Amino acid sequence: MKNTASAVWDIAEPIAESLGLILWDVKFLKEGSRWYLRITIDKEGGVGIDDCVAMHRAIDGPLDEADLIEQSYNLQVQSPGIERELCRDFHFEAYLGERIQVRLIKAFEGNRDYKGILTSYDGDALTIAVDEETELHVFKKETSWIKADDFGGFEENE
Repeated sequence: MKNTASAVWDIAEPIAESLGLILWDVKFLKEGSRWYLRITIDKEGGVGIDDCVAMHRAIDGPLDEADLIEQSYNLQVQSPGIERELCRDFHFEAYLGERIQVRLIKAFEGNRDYKGILTSYDGDALTIAVDEETELHVFKKETSWIKADDFGGFEENE
């Protein structure tokens, strides 16, 4: 059986495409006592509030009809933001050759935070050129998060 986020993805992706949007991610998570269904959308040139409103309106009925989620939840439609999280294969493929930032679960050589150019990705592991002499090879499962580094992110290996 599919998890909730995967089932919602199947409903949301064709709706997003019909609106000229890219479905970036779907998460169903509990924060405090509340459940949230977060649908993240993107498009060439960036997402505006009108895009989020249009997606919210377009998906609300199909989600109610599918009746996938038993508990009460808040539906949120959002853009991926400036430092967008990379988690799906197509995210990494799109960011090959681009600057990213990585937070490791456990420190490596005294650091948890690294940034550099994403030079390779194979589905489980990625390689980042930290500088001209240093490459970091890391498995996705060893990271807290991986994000785009479009605007500098954290300071170099702080």
